[in-house]
Amino acid sequence: MPANHSAPAGDEDLGLHDPLTESFPPGFEGRALFWIAVAFSLYQIAIAAHIVTLSSQIQRALHLGFLMLLCFPLLAALRHRTGAWKAAAWAMAALGVVVAFYQWNQYVPLMLRSGSLNQIDVVIGVIALVTTFAAAWVVMGPALPAVAGLFLLYALFGQYAPGPMVTRGYDFAQVIEQMSFGTEGIYGTPLYVSATYIFLFILFGAFLEKAGMIKLFTDVSLGLVGHRMGGAAKVSVVSSGLMGTISGSGVANVVTTGQFTIPLMKSFGYRAAFAGGVESTASMGGQIMPPVMGAVAFIMAETLGVEYIEVVRAAIIPAILYFASTFWMVHLEAGRMNLRGMAVEDLPSPLRALREGWYLILPLAVLVYLLFSGYTPLFAGTIGLALTMFLILGASTAIGLPEGILRVIFWIGLALVAASMLEYGHNALWWGVIALMIWNTIRVGGRATAWQVIESLAEGAKTALPVGVACALVGVIIGTMTLTGAANTFGLYIVSVGENSLLLSLVLTMITCIVLGMGIPTIPNYIITSTIAAPALLDLGVPLIVSHMFVFYFGILADLTPPVALACFAAAPIAKENGLKISFEAVKVAAAGFVIPYMAVYTPALMLQDGGPLAASIGYPAAVAYIILKCVAAIALWGIAVIGWLDRPLPIWMRILAAAGAMTLIAALPVTDEIGFAIVLIFAGLILMRRKQAAS
Repeated sequence: MPANHSAPAGDEDLGLHDPLTESFPPGFEGRALFWIAVAFSLYQIAIAAHIVTLSSQIQRALHLGFLMLLCFPLLAALRHRTGAWKAAAWAMAALGVVVAFYQWNQYVPLMLRSGSLNQIDVVIGVIALVTTFAAAWVVMGPALPAVAGLFLLYALFGQYAPGPMVTRGYDFAQVIEQMSFGTEGIYGTPLYVSATYIFLFILFGAFLEKAGMIKLFTDVSLGLVGHRMGGAAKVSVVSSGLMGTISGSGVANVVTTGQFTIPLMKSFGYRAAFAGGVESTASMGGQIMPPVMGAVAFIMAETLGVEYIEVVRAAIIPAILYFASTFWMVHLEAGRMNLRGMAVEDLPSPLRALREGWYLILPLAVLVYLLFSGYTPLFAGTIGLALTMFLILGASTAIGLPEGILRVIFWIGLALVAASMLEYGHNALWWGVIALMIWNTIRVGGRATAWQVIESLAEGAKTALPVGVACALVGVIIGTMTLTGAANTFGLYIVSVGENSLLLSLVLTMITCIVLGMGIPTIPNYIITSTIAAPALLDLGVPLIVSHMFVFYFGILADLTPPVALACFAAAPIAKENGLKISFEAVKVAAAGFVIPYMAVYTPALMLQDGGPLAASIGYPAAVAYIILKCVAAIALWGIAVIGWLDRPLPIWMRILAAAGAMTLIAALPVTDEIGFAIVLIFAGLILMRRKQAAS
């Protein structure tokens, strides 16, 4: 598998290289940071498993303290900073730890002093803000700190703002208390979700990746679709979709599966820009594919106060349609360029891959079962993680046993211990993990596996850094909204526009999501836009989950749209192509992703939600079937119009006809559906006539 690719000549880095994809640095400092990361993960596991019980506020403060302790020196080391830079990094890390200790030590006094902070409280609050802003800048660049900084300035000086944005003005200490203490600012809901669900699921994904899940997904994808027309690109779509179920990170998917799929696509004749665009589109789609969904699903469920399963239910059909659309675009492009599949004899057997790696699917299957059975995401994630560690260590232990009845007895025993979680909770699993870990550490043949577990703990903590820091900083934006009521002002504006045109309000919201998403990760983008825009859409009659999914989708698509397309620039050095060219190809491939949210707003049945005039007139089941059929037809026509091929190249007038059919099916106006389906029939008739003429 190719490992490193240099950036193409003339392509700017734009600071988008992610040093966190590299291993921990060598030397004493690197080892110290490695063990800090391991300690961070063990602390999070202890909290999730209720081995350690702390109040929610202290739990959030310690989570942020660990983030600060690891973030500054690790990024300085990975960027090869020395001297004063390194000293400053460790000083900032120490300040972050001081803030966490202060929150822990002064937990009760701070509650008693609520509303009248003393001077030390204010100083600590300022330090908390400075370290959080600095950490976000170090990890993600200036975009998110700049946006959060504008909101903080508004909280401090809003009394000088013009027109309806003016505030009554707030004392400096009041703003600091709002942002740095309590649960309204940096210690708000996003950081709480990061400190519980998100970290656990990132750790879960890190263990599965280390255990070989990427290879399993890639081999299964190659065996299933590699031999079909354009199989190399279809492998990218399938493998990235599967990876998205455990990682939920678009850029991470690009730099993992993309290392294999992009060179593979290029070797089979795909243009470099198209190969990068396909990988970027498929990888970003992983964030809308349950169960992980870029961790936004957990924040959305917590914010809306609904069961996690409700969020998954709303996401599942649009996610399948998104990947079906990408698959269709790849198929048409392969046909246009006459790119055939790979030789079957050169491909791995999907059944053999599943036979060899079936046990890796068990934790994911159990996780999905628990989530869909109504268990909390925290419990399901804890069980999934424990079961993954259990199986990795158990498989290593079994290899050291003689073949035959002893191994069978051992696996039966492990299965009974694992099953006991349903009766006695996850304590039995964790005791089993500890016992297997000790045994593998003692046994010579198992030490490599024990070390692999430790490395996974460190990698999971490292991967969680940008998400955790973003969740903390975005709390400043939410704190400003809560303090000043700015969200209501913006919402009233959208509602006033929507009184005349709901479509115009949706377009305005989409533009807001995409602009905010330029350089800002999906999670903070969703939190910002859902705070500002989603309530306004709700006031316009859009169902609650649909309004949140609308802003979530366009927050994801912001990573594909120029000029700052993070996923595309991550693919650029692998594809050896300009990031902007990849971005334009990705937008073309992801075209369906731009229309699905609009169709869901007008027909909520697409997200399996009640409401909408269609469901009221023909019934809910019929509405679901109808909107899926309409969406599939629109996707099919849109792909044909964009690529310009179906069996053979299409003349421009047929492409225009296909585009017109797609647009009328997307629109939710009187008679547009009838016109759209009429165009579908006309287009199908024309294609059949062309085929008959070609045959004769």
